[in-house]
Amino acid sequence: MPALKLHNLRKVYENGFEALRGIDLKVEEGDFFALLGPNGAGKSTTIGIVTSLVKKTLGKVEVCGHDLDHDWVHAKRCIGLVPQEINFNQFEKVSNIVLNQAGFYGVPRRLARKRMEVVLKQLELWDRRNQVSRRLSGGMKRRLMIARALVHSPRLLILDEPTAGVDIEVRRSMWEFLRRLNLEGTTIILTTHYLEEAEQLCRNVAIIDRGRIIESTSMSELLDKLEYSEYFLEVRQIPPEIPVIPGYRIEVVDDHTWSVAVPKHLGLNDLFAGLSREGVVVVNLRPRSNRLEQLFLQRIGGNKHLEQAA
Repeated sequence: MPALKLHNLRKVYENGFEALRGIDLKVEEGDFFALLGPNGAGKSTTIGIVTSLVKKTLGKVEVCGHDLDHDWVHAKRCIGLVPQEINFNQFEKVSNIVLNQAGFYGVPRRLARKRMEVVLKQLELWDRRNQVSRRLSGGMKRRLMIARALVHSPRLLILDEPTAGVDIEVRRSMWEFLRRLNLEGTTIILTTHYLEEAEQLCRNVAIIDRGRIIESTSMSELLDKLEYSEYFLEVRQIPPEIPVIPGYRIEVVDDHTWSVAVPKHLGLNDLFAGLSREGVVVVNLRPRSNRLEQLFLQRIGGNKHLEQAA
């Protein structure tokens, strides 16, 4: 049974804007799934419909086998949502924020206290339980959002930009927590603009653009479609003109840095051999961006060209 199944999901707003154009999507139980797309692509609308915050125009939504139209109570109990914006009462104690959330789902108070203790300890917030939430750091507030979403033990956790605005150390610790949570059986859907995050965490991925799913596959299969990789080269002994090496695109960034697009079928050996013949010395090589980011830009760019041609 899929954790989430969408069929022909459409959303047209009153002003005529078509945010979703009949998307189909399936997320298997136990998956760690990335839903990616540029701003305005339809990610937030999709999440809003799944969590009953936005009314759909057409289509079907099933959460853990429960039809959202006919069994919305059980469907919503299966979902934990961590929204992008921090939306708890900043003047309330940490423990009360989590306990009150459990109450919204009908969790008995005694059981809610036990679960609250578990999730706060897991997220390293137990020592802060009696502190007013506005005194927490940005990273702690993000972790509190996750604790609140988990207190009713949802089968499906939806994370909308969960690490936005936190430092690298906090982000990495949250990654480890989410990996453990997923290994324990919780299905996770992640939306993020940190594409390295999606590449590191997720096994499957869908890319949405202009209200349509333009890619839905495993992360490994998607990365295999990468046509070329981009690198920065730090060079010296630069010739008067940029050397032309068949198959490679070289552009000047500054006096000592070149940007190079390396086709998948060629690799780096021929590039270095060609530069060596021209007397160019490569001092350093580093990726221009991570692989998923490169592929994402290629797919979104290609989709825009198709839209313009249509």
